[in-house]
Amino acid sequence: MKITVVGAGIVGCAIAHELASRGARVQLIDSRGVGRGATRASAGILAPHIEGHIPELRSLAACSLAMYDDFIRRVEQDSGRSIEYNRKGTLQVALDKAEALAFAKDARSLAANGVDCEMLDSDAARRLEPALSDRVTAALLVPMHGFVAAGPLTEALADAAEARGVRLSTVAVLGIDGGPATARVTTEDETIESDVVIVASGSWPVPSRPSEGPPVKPIRGQLLQLHAEQAIASRVVWGQACYLVPWHDGTVLVGATVEDVGFDERPTVEGVRGLLTAAIGLVPSLEGAHFEQVRVGFRPKTIDELPMIGRSDTMPGVFYAMGHYRNGVLLAPLTASLMADLVLENKERAELSFVKPGRPANA
Repeated sequence: MKITVVGAGIVGCAIAHELASRGARVQLIDSRGVGRGATRASAGILAPHIEGHIPELRSLAACSLAMYDDFIRRVEQDSGRSIEYNRKGTLQVALDKAEALAFAKDARSLAANGVDCEMLDSDAARRLEPALSDRVTAALLVPMHGFVAAGPLTEALADAAEARGVRLSTVAVLGIDGGPATARVTTEDETIESDVVIVASGSWPVPSRPSEGPPVKPIRGQLLQLHAEQAIASRVVWGQACYLVPWHDGTVLVGATVEDVGFDERPTVEGVRGLLTAAIGLVPSLEGAHFEQVRVGFRPKTIDELPMIGRSDTMPGVFYAMGHYRNGVLLAPLTASLMADLVLENKERAELSFVKPGRPANA
């Protein structure tokens, strides 16, 4: 089967690699190149029990996290790259009594659902992460969580896909036509005919895309990249106003703003200042860190904050894998598997029932 995938963020690259691994002939298209949209500003946090604020999303995210060990192994094997992947958990820290009470309630809910977690007092939290502020009053540890280096993972996925025969094109898509016999993608260079087109373009509008399912809105996220001379933590640290992701080389990612400003890709003083203030409030030693860059990306948000994964209601040869919002990295393995099952085997798994592209916009 010949398949064209539009969009080379982490979701599109994961789908291309999965399809090619199962024998499909795949062309991957993105005018911006690999991982230059929402993926670029992703901290790569893998935390379904923080981000999964509704049952459907939590279920999808937990299922995808369970696939991650094998996902990383396969990508490293096919790409020949080593990917930073940390599963030491997340530590949500409280700076006042109200936050501590909220975390204690969350801990009881997690434990009731069989999720391993632990409430820590201020002393125990600082023994676990000595660089934390002495303002920390309590913390919630969820050991199953973690993070992955999202940019390097996406680049490795692209390499792994190419090793499996995927062809990457960096051209603009002008139109998509998913007729019953042949699906076509018109680019600025050519018209590509395929058996199937999969649209994984994130927030970016797709020419000729019909109005179906929940609309996707771009939500700007600003992410800071710092460098600390000394280790600031061994796992993800999550506060009320920011989170910190510490890489082994001293890189610290600080995220992230959530801004409904359309396709304005400019970083702001307000965004940077707010994140820096919040980060230093959690780990005071970050005041001496080196500032490296601000990354900006557009998270693709649907009204119900669930992705759209499945067949187009109006174009038989078109499938969608869009609208992953803040969880594209976390949901990439599951999305790729669901899409490959659907496209190659016509197998609709149960997880697709609440992420259909044609579901009501107010679902």
